[in-house]
Amino acid sequence: MLFCVVAAVPAATVLPTLGTAGFFAPGDESAQADRALEERFPAGPPNLVLLVTTPAGVQDAAAVRAGEALTARLSGTPGVGPATSYWTAGRPDALRSADGREALVLARLLGDGDDIKATMRQIHPLFSGDQDGLRVQVGGQPAAEREIQKLSRDDLTRAELLAAPLLIVLLVLVFGSVIASLLPGLIGLLAVFGTFAALRLCSAFTDVSIFSLNLATALSLGLAIDYSLFILARYREELGAGRDRPEALETAVRTAGRTVLFSAVTVAVSLAGMALFPLYYLRSFAYAGIAVVLVSGLAAVVVLPAVLAVLGPRVDRFDLRFWRRGAPSPERGAWRRIAEFVMRRPVTIAVVAVVFLLALGVPFLRASFQLPDDRMLPASSEAHRVAEAVRSDFPSPALDALYVTAEGLPPGAEAATAALGGYATALSRLPDVASVTTAAGVYAGGARVADAPAAARFVAPDAQAGWVSVVPTVDQYSAEAERLVRAVRAVPAPFTVQVGGNSAHLVDTRATLGEALPWVLGVMIGAMLVLLFLFTGSVLIPIKAVLCNLLSLTATFGALVWVFSDGHFAGLLGGFQVTGQLEIFTPILMLCIAFGLSMDYEVFLVSRIQEAHQSGLPNDKAIADGLQRTGRLVTSAAALLIVVLLANVTSQLTILKMLGLGLGIAILVDATVVRAFLVPAVMRLAGSANWWAPRPLRRFHERFGLREAPPPALATARVPLGQPQEVSR
Repeated sequence: MLFCVVAAVPAATVLPTLGTAGFFAPGDESAQADRALEERFPAGPPNLVLLVTTPAGVQDAAAVRAGEALTARLSGTPGVGPATSYWTAGRPDALRSADGREALVLARLLGDGDDIKATMRQIHPLFSGDQDGLRVQVGGQPAAEREIQKLSRDDLTRAELLAAPLLIVLLVLVFGSVIASLLPGLIGLLAVFGTFAALRLCSAFTDVSIFSLNLATALSLGLAIDYSLFILARYREELGAGRDRPEALETAVRTAGRTVLFSAVTVAVSLAGMALFPLYYLRSFAYAGIAVVLVSGLAAVVVLPAVLAVLGPRVDRFDLRFWRRGAPSPERGAWRRIAEFVMRRPVTIAVVAVVFLLALGVPFLRASFQLPDDRMLPASSEAHRVAEAVRSDFPSPALDALYVTAEGLPPGAEAATAALGGYATALSRLPDVASVTTAAGVYAGGARVADAPAAARFVAPDAQAGWVSVVPTVDQYSAEAERLVRAVRAVPAPFTVQVGGNSAHLVDTRATLGEALPWVLGVMIGAMLVLLFLFTGSVLIPIKAVLCNLLSLTATFGALVWVFSDGHFAGLLGGFQVTGQLEIFTPILMLCIAFGLSMDYEVFLVSRIQEAHQSGLPNDKAIADGLQRTGRLVTSAAALLIVVLLANVTSQLTILKMLGLGLGIAILVDATVVRAFLVPAVMRLAGSANWWAPRPLRRFHERFGLREAPPPALATARVPLGQPQEVSR
């Protein structure tokens, strides 16, 4: 309780400190171009778009007067750079829709991220809606980020409210009593408060993404359920073996509690790998994940046993397990029958499971990627409607333009303008370029075709730097756009250039992720191998665990492409815009998060198999015994975690839908195909090699390894979760 009170203050103030960006690495060329535009050019590339609609047409006299007044009013708003529009820039076709009923007003919000947020809050109610007979909608990146922040907060509340009723019912059924079912809620509450407080602390020193809150909440509840379930199940098992409550609780903490703590460390290390990415969006999930896992694990092994000790037999008050009385013994349970089935056909089961998982992953072979943009927003979003109108109704995708900054121009405004004109001429000859605009004019096909609207904005006040807008003819996230970025960067220039824009960001982000991913995987997999060896003393089991976990993710990646790239079940999932591409960060998040959660179940299963093996059971019997004793626990914990994760599918943001569904599928596949069939089959085929290690490593494990074996007397005590006990107080 004291912890909740202390953590409540920073936790309550975390939301306003979180950001909605973080998708670019600060050191990338495109990010440096963005900073140069922000610092050197007050009237640089627009980040604010007003979509103006008038039934009478944009050339109607009344519309012209209203449009000019709207543009002037926007230019005079504090925090907004000089605005340009169809009516003030010489009426170019690029700023008028094909049907003549829509026009654009473009401007740039000034300052850093906080300044832009403040300005956006001020101008949105002033300019959105009816303006002197014009219908105005506000779009652009700041508008989209504002809506993302609001929707993310709303989605968090919605997911909690939708998941809660089903979770309550399932918790009572799984834990077997009303009082016991409340314990995961306590642990989850501690985890949520602790994680939110940790994120608030992190945000004081570094940028943290708002999306990490949604993951933190889901994992807090899910892992609290997992860890509480395993400790309570072991506690009841020890009571069923005839131990008194203090001794049963001590044994549960020493065995299952130790496994929980080790599992928490294992999952935390897996998630910590994301901190190596130079993008704060991904790093934020590392901060949230580490905090969630460690707080949940510590609360489960410290707070839960204390609560159980205080409750005593009252933990089973309002016992609802009457329907399970007479359940089969552990020696003949359903999970043992599954294990024995696998033991008889290990080769067939292993081959079928591997082929099945690989087949589900085939769609991922044709995956293509994009950066998060307005299309992650729902169709009802104002920012999304504006961007869609610009893409579909206007002759060239001006908002998809590449921006090239030029430093070190020749002295003097005239010479600088001439140098930019020569460079723009060369760029306009490139394939897939619609037009190039700079201070010297508008260029197409190697020729100057028009004067530049507001030409002065393309040159810095000191005339030593300038910028060029390159409008493509192709989609900004297409392969052709990526080739165009490389072509623009390859054009010789008499000054230093940096290429920015969304297409350049995608090229740079893919390169950055490609460079960082091997290090992340190396740390993640290396740490898993070491930790699992310390836990089991085996060389083979850690390698098997890593390979099986990676294999299980193939199905998840294939499902993401089939659903979100191809659009299957879009209506069933609440609707989202199908772009034919995946958001580039989600597969990486899936890899790190699902890999860690899979290790969670691996540790619980292997620990019980090892315990049975150390009690003297042969390999196949130990596997069957371990699966029988953990099968229901793992599937129950997985089912509850899936409910929490799938609640995010109701999100209005596609990026959260994708993450919730993907993680739900990953947990489902891991808890069924992998844990029930593939892992037992592989361990059956490995035989005694499961526990082999070379002599130097055996000595190392004997000295530094972790052990979780119960006293030998427990080897014969096997009671399933939920089996009613008659235990004296």
